[in-house]
Amino acid sequence: MARIFCVANQKGGVGKTTTCVNLAAALHLAGQRTLLIDLDPQGNATMGSGIDKRTIAKSVYHVLVGLATLDEARVASPSGGYDVLPANRDLAGAEVELVDLERRENRLRDAFRQFDADYDFVLVDCPPSLSMLTLNGLCAADGVVIPMQCEYYALEGLSDLVNTIKKVHANLNRELKIIGLLRVMFDARMTLQQQVSAQLESHFGDKVFDAIVPRNVRLAEAPSHGMPGVVFDRGAKGAQAYMAFAKEMIERVKTL
Repeated sequence: MARIFCVANQKGGVGKTTTCVNLAAALHLAGQRTLLIDLDPQGNATMGSGIDKRTIAKSVYHVLVGLATLDEARVASPSGGYDVLPANRDLAGAEVELVDLERRENRLRDAFRQFDADYDFVLVDCPPSLSMLTLNGLCAADGVVIPMQCEYYALEGLSDLVNTIKKVHANLNRELKIIGLLRVMFDARMTLQQQVSAQLESHFGDKVFDAIVPRNVRLAEAPSHGMPGVVFDRGAKGAQAYMAFAKEMIERVKTL
């Protein structure tokens, strides 16, 4: 049985896609069969995995609206080794089309069900909004991983996201839970970031992952080469942090 995790945060620019791509590659390197589902119409996780979103014949859009199966649409990341259900601009139209379809919140879960045994981990890169796409991700998932920066505004947005997850848990997906919070783009030299980090640990306790991803130039450079950072430069501090995070995820899943 695959474990399905949404990487979600309603705030944009907090490292969701970077986390998805690098965690997928790190899990693959750790011997886990991994699928990355790109639910963002921007298709950044697709491009960051070394797949040209402009040339793909079938995408997650076709899967959601019933025009293709997951098997027909998934492709292997040439640089990361994991499988990808890619996205491109077609996905923006799915928002409107899904409204009139049956089981609109469960289209992704239904499409994946017959391929459950193919993977150990499935990561869903959600767009930075509570849209029908994000809702499909949350309804399909066993849990949510929340990447966040240790800044004041991030704390404000976190309470909204936690409330959203509670509502989905209560009304649509009783399996959904917060798996953990991942501190990303962390700069230990900034006192505010240290204070926010300490607040997170005191409030959320063991829900905060031990791994901390520092602000890292090599991670930022990797997408322009169509590669995950853990493949582009395994010696970089950011890559090592994601490798440690992958090991922590594998251990945490055993206790769920």
